[in-house]
Parts: sequence; C-alpha cells; structure tokens
Amino acid sequence: MDRADIVHEAFLERLTSGALPGGAAADGPLAADEAVAIFRAQCLSRNLDRRSRKMQAAGQGYYTIGSSGHEGMAAVASALRPDDMAFLHYRDGAFQTRRSAQVPGTTPAWDMLLSFATSVEDPISGGRHKVLGSKALNIPPQTSTIASHLPKAVGAAYSVGLAKRVKPEHQVLQDDSIVMCSFGDASSNHSTAQGAINTACWTSFQSVPMPLLFVCEDNGIGISTRTPRGWVAANYENRPGLKYFHANGLDIYDTWRAAREAADYVRTQKKPAFLHLTLVRLYGHAGSDMQQTYLSKDIFEAWEAEDPLMHSARLLRDAGVLSADEIKAIYLEAEAQCTRVAEQVVTRPRLKTAEDVMASIIPPKRDCAPSNGVAVADREKAFGKSDLRAMNEPQPMSRLINWALTDLMLEHREIAVMGEDVGQKGGVYGVTQKLCDRFGPDRVIDTLLDEQSILGLAIGMAHNGFVPMPEIQFLAYLHNAEDQIRGEAATLSFFSNGQYTNPMVLRIAGLGYQKGFGGHFHNDNSLAVLRDILGVIIACPSHGADAAKMLRECVRLAREEQRVVVFVEPIALYPMRDLHDAKDGSKDGAWMDMYPAPDEKISLGEVGVTGDGSLAIVTYGNGNYLSQQAAKTLADKGIQTRVIDIRWLAPMPVDGILAAIEGAEKVLVVDECRTTGSQSEALLSMLHERCDLPSARLAAEDSFIATGPAYAATMPSADSIAQAAIKLWEGK
Repeated sequence: MDRADIVHEAFLERLTSGALPGGAAADGPLAADEAVAIFRAQCLSRNLDRRSRKMQAAGQGYYTIGSSGHEGMAAVASALRPDDMAFLHYRDGAFQTRRSAQVPGTTPAWDMLLSFATSVEDPISGGRHKVLGSKALNIPPQTSTIASHLPKAVGAAYSVGLAKRVKPEHQVLQDDSIVMCSFGDASSNHSTAQGAINTACWTSFQSVPMPLLFVCEDNGIGISTRTPRGWVAANYENRPGLKYFHANGLDIYDTWRAAREAADYVRTQKKPAFLHLTLVRLYGHAGSDMQQTYLSKDIFEAWEAEDPLMHSARLLRDAGVLSADEIKAIYLEAEAQCTRVAEQVVTRPRLKTAEDVMASIIPPKRDCAPSNGVAVADREKAFGKSDLRAMNEPQPMSRLINWALTDLMLEHREIAVMGEDVGQKGGVYGVTQKLCDRFGPDRVIDTLLDEQSILGLAIGMAHNGFVPMPEIQFLAYLHNAEDQIRGEAATLSFFSNGQYTNPMVLRIAGLGYQKGFGGHFHNDNSLAVLRDILGVIIACPSHGADAAKMLRECVRLAREEQRVVVFVEPIALYPMRDLHDAKDGSKDGAWMDMYPAPDEKISLGEVGVTGDGSLAIVTYGNGNYLSQQAAKTLADKGIQTRVIDIRWLAPMPVDGILAAIEGAEKVLVVDECRTTGSQSEALLSMLHERCDLPSARLAAEDSFIATGPAYAATMPSADSIAQAAIKLWEGK
C-alpha cells in the first residue's frame, strides 16, 4: 500500500477516534478565520500530493517532489503579503495553495494539477516542468534542488532599497516589500546557500537595507542523509547581521507567530532574518523514492505519527475553532476537488513538437520608454574636460569601453554595475575607472569576493526591473558560479513560459595572450562552459570601437529583449595600440580607435570584414588581431585575404558569415580557444553543411596556459596563422 494512502487513512481514523497527537495548546495571535484558511490550504496541498502520486502511477503524471510534512508553510504564507516575492523550496505546495487563496482569480488545484500533468495549459511553465510558481502570486518558478535560488533572493532583497533611491522603469516590488526564500536543512549546507547567507549578513552588517527572510524547513534528512540534531540552530543562531527565529513547523499557531514576528522584523528593520522550522518528511524524498530501502520502518512511521494535519486538527478542535466533523468535511472536500480536477487535467493537451518545447527559451520583448537622450551639460559633467578632450584622439579598447559604460549609464538609470573592485579601484584593468565618482555607490557596487553572490545580485535585481551589468574579474573565475547563469538566469524564461526573465549584460575579462601574468587562472582560453547554455548571447569584440558599439547593442538586447548577454572582453587587447611594428621601431597606432558617437551600434549577428581577398580567415577576439598581422605576411607572398571577425559567438551569425565569404575560394578558421569544445568545431560544421568551399582550422592546443616566456606557446600566432593559410591555399 502506498504510504500516502496509509497516512490518509490514519488521519481520518485518528480524527474520528479523537486520538490525535499531543502538543502545546493553541496559543498566540492567530485569528480563528485565518487558522481555518491555513488548514484549508494544508488539506488542499496534501491531497494534491496524493493525487499527483496516483496520476504518476497511472502514467498520467510525471516526476514530482511532494510537500507532505511541510504543510506548516501555509502559515508562513499567511504571515506575509501576497506582493512579497517568494523564492520557494520544492516542498512548498502549501505555501502556494495558501497564497492562491489570498489572490482573487487564482485556481490552485487546477493550476497545480495541470503542472503535474505537464499540460500546455499549465499557467507557469506551459507544460515544460512540474514546478511551483505563479506570476499572479509573485512566485518565480524555482527548479533548483540545491539552494541556487538563494543568491538571487539576496539580489532581489537588495534591489528593494535601491529602487527607492534609483527607481527602475520596470519596478516590480513595492518600496516596503520583503523577499522570502525557503530551502531545506540539507540545502542549508550547500556552498551556494552559505555564500548567499554570508552575503546577506555582510550587507546587513554594514547597515545596508536587506529585507530578506530566509526560511529553513528542517525535516532532519536530505534524501537519505540525516542532518545532525541541533546542527541548523547551532549554525545560524548567532550569525552577525542575521536575526534568528524558531518555530515548531507542525504547529500552525507557533509557526504563524514566529513567521509574523520575523516578517515584521525584516520589514521594519530592513535586515535579514532566519526562520527555522522543525518539520517532518512524509512519503520519502520524491515520488519514485523508496525510503524503506534506507530507513527503518520505525523512523518513517514515527514521522507519520507526527503528521502536521493531525496537529492542525487537534489545535483547531481544542481551540473550539472547528469540530471534528467540520475538519473532516474540509479534508474530504479537498480530496474530492483534487480527484475531480485530476480527471479533467489529464485530458488537456501536452507539448508535442520541438518547436513547442523550445518556444520560451528566448524571452519575449517588452515595451520600454523611448530614451530622451542625455543633456549636454549632464554629459559634460559626467565625463569631465580631460575625457572629452581625449575623445578627439584614438584610444585603446579599455578606455572606449569605459566611455561606453558612462554613456549607457547616463542614458538608462536602471543600469547598475557590480563586481569585485569595480568601484573605487575601477577594476583590475581600469575599465570601470571613474564610474563610481560619476554615478555613486548605488549604481557602481563593490561586492564581496564571491562570484555566485555577484551573479545572484544581478539576477535578483533584474527581477525588480533593473538592467544589471555584473563583472567577473577573470573568465576562469566564472566556473565558481556558472550555475547561476546555466541553472538560474538562462532557464527562467523557459520554465516560466516567458513570464519571468533575467535581463543582464555580464562582462568578463577573458581569453589569453597576457604576457607574463597569471597563468591559466588569468588566461583562460575556453568558452565551452558558456557556448552550450541555451538562450545566452555571447559577444566578443576585438577593436575598441567595436567594443563600444557592441556593448550598446548588448544593453539594448537586455533592456528591450530581456536577454542574458555575456560580453567577453579580451584582456590582452585592452591596452593594445599598434598592429604592426616597423623595422625602425616606430609604432603605427593602428589598433586604436576614435570613440564612436553614442547612437552607433553593431547589431546582433553583424560581422566585420577587412579586405576582399580570395582566402577568407574566419575568427574573433585576439584571433582577429593576429590574423590581421598574418594578412600582411600573406600579401607579401601574393595571397590576398579577407579577415572576417564574427564578433557574436552565440548565436552564431551564420547568415553574416556566409555573406562575408561569398566570392572567396577557401576558408581558414582561426580560433584562440582550445581545439576541443571550441567555436571552431561549430564553424567547421556549419561550413561543411552550408557551403562547398575547401576549409581548414587552426585552434589552440588542448592545454592550460603557462606563465612566463611560453605564455602564448599553445595558441595561434601570426606566424602559425600565416603557415596554416599557405598550407590551405597551396592545397598541401
């Protein structure tokens, strides 16, 4: 017999006999009508769980993690406002059913069972996932199982105070909103959770507003691994900057009291709180989990004996709020409703085609107010006389990016820059110099040293209408936090059917060719981790003017099209001034550019072409710089080239590349990234499929990068590019 049926029968039997579990009497400020509303939500959540298991057994429902045992979260929902954004633990069905009752026009049983059945009519994911979430309820869908939603909850909470000072056009949260995020006791140990909570404490410790309520749902076990008794309390009771609250999650009166006290503290003090609820887990980890294979029967039977619905029934009965018959009627009404609705939802249409599934990977465009431009006086004040004079002369890439950032931040107040050392120091390479002086610490945010928190801050701020521009100091450091892009930002549109998005422009200093600095931690020539993240745009400029114009397009893509954009800035090209050194030692300054007018952009998919020769060299980043050098050598040997800078690495600008190679006779792909997993693999595949020109590639060795004289030994050089081109041209 299914444990869900055993628990169901036990509840009805013990309710009828009156043999309900003991415990403290109903106590606290919870009103009778609110207590009944909480219990109704608990009953609905419980029966939704049971019905989902039966749907799964019948082949009409799919993988689900139940909320049974965690029904106390309905009391937490009652203690909050419906406009408080909630990032939920996957066991929070009761939170969603209670909040649904607080928001007119929502249909929790219908909506959640559509999700269990993966119907295209599921109002949150469109049939793509069984997921809690609702746009109407201010609950972004959360597919994370290991606390990856905590960093963005920190960012969303931070954005509440920031929005009071710098109001974004698409603001979502009220000025007195709080943000709630919930998670399990096992997840509280994850480095992502530890980092997010530490960031909230670090921020609060400095008296920066952080209206965030952490809710730890402690059922004492993570899948099969037990949490040491007392560990959660010992770990979180005395964190600086964090107020600790505890409640018996089986007792709706105690839970509501503690949740209301915690929420009031967060709302009035603008500081984070940690609400620790002790709960039980019923039925195992997930629908397919057989807990009897790793737990003795007496353990899970003891949990079942502490069924929170039994505790709620006792409290309501003993307080004279409901009779046993009334309690039973509410429970059976929820069961009948779930049975009736389940019979209907399994007949509703499901996704069928690849196009249907993929329709929400790319988020929808949104209406944005047209820019009124920037007043001349404001621009002169921001730049200052020295920078304005310097704009009349060619400059290297780092300075042109800095000026582009300045113009963009002048034009769009919702842009905020954040990262390690981006403020007073101006970044490791000076790219963000003077931005803090120009726009202040609200919009140029020096963060603590934690890449997950930097990206989480950006994701959360995007939830409240900002256009964040986080910076990761070096490409290799992205690996500490890549799941914030892969598992959170890039999937949000997909799992919300385009209702929630994470627009941002992530700037990363990356790639190789730095002389004598850092080795592979500061010279990382692999973009593979980014290239396979669906929906993400990857831009990589090689000229300073291109960088400014592409950055403007990236901001437009984020602001208007709600895209997640990664802007990879080649470190070695930041200071580059010259293309060729003359034999007499003179410099040509050919790799510097004038600052382009603020309205000039390079559109997504637009490639750059230098020359019109019969040998096409397709490349990007440092490869463009080196290929331009090689082109001179090749010209001296009678081989005329055209160097095609693809600029946009994802999505690949196929049409632009094919147009650029039209009329060429052969194609050489030059890729500074490693042979395995590099752009060159996709480029060669595309060329093979879409044109019949002979082609070859030159890519970096499958190696990390060394420090010292061999810093560029594993990557293409101007000489090796010329040699590969000659070999291809001569057909050897």
